Amino acid sequence: MKLIIAVVQDKDSNRLSEALVKANFRATKLASTGGFLKAGNTTFLIGTEDEHIEQVKEIIKKNCQSRDQLVAPISPMGGNADSYVPYPVEVQVGGATVFVLPVEQFEQF
Repeated sequence: MKLIIAVVQDKDSNRLSEALVKANFRATKLASTGGFLKAGNTTFLIGTEDEHIEQVKEIIKKNCQSRDQLVAPISPMGGNADSYVPYPVEVQVGGATVFVLPVEQFEQF
């Protein structure tokens, strides 16, 4: 058995949740925040048997696509202003960061 931890952008969270339920995978959703853009993320915890790992990863990949977004940089408060860019910058957001961890024991009460 494995635990899949998937960190996805909030915009993809409902679509992924629906796709997992449709495929009969149960998941726990946790609200989280990204460190780089300080944007809202959702972290999914999905426990599944080893033979379903690729299927779950494919569902995540299909429902969490990366995209380009304009972001207004935050001005440095007391930091180095030499590297500050005062205009919006296009960055790639979305997609998913996925971790697959071994599970030693699983119980449900």
